[in-house]
Amino acid sequence: QVQLVESGGGLVQAGGSLRLSCVASRSTLGFSVIGWYRQAPDKQRELVATSRSRAGTTYANSVLGRFTISRDNAKNTVTLEMNSLKPEDTAVYFCKGTTYDGTEYWGQGTQVTVSS
Repeated sequence: QVQLVESGGGLVQAGGSLRLSCVASRSTLGFSVIGWYRQAPDKQRELVATSRSRAGTTYANSVLGRFTISRDNAKNTVTLEMNSLKPEDTAVYFCKGTTYDGTEYWGQGTQVTVSS
């Protein structure tokens, strides 16, 4: 069973920064796509940023220019650098990995709270 473990969430003031990390229990080379989603209270889970093994990165429009996703296959880690945080970025952030056979794995999530 593959495990994804997130860390780095917390409370930060608007305009601040946080770095989220997702460590996989297997090589991230085995994921065709790996990235971050978030879910705010009473809202649906949404894509934040993903890293595709053969097609680069994608970002939600709401985080473009503020968030950066990076993938370190040597450390089995995916990192999300979040800058210029806004209160609307408050959510539980989840790491998700999809293997080449289409199997999806989710982490437990890490809370990010941005105060105004």
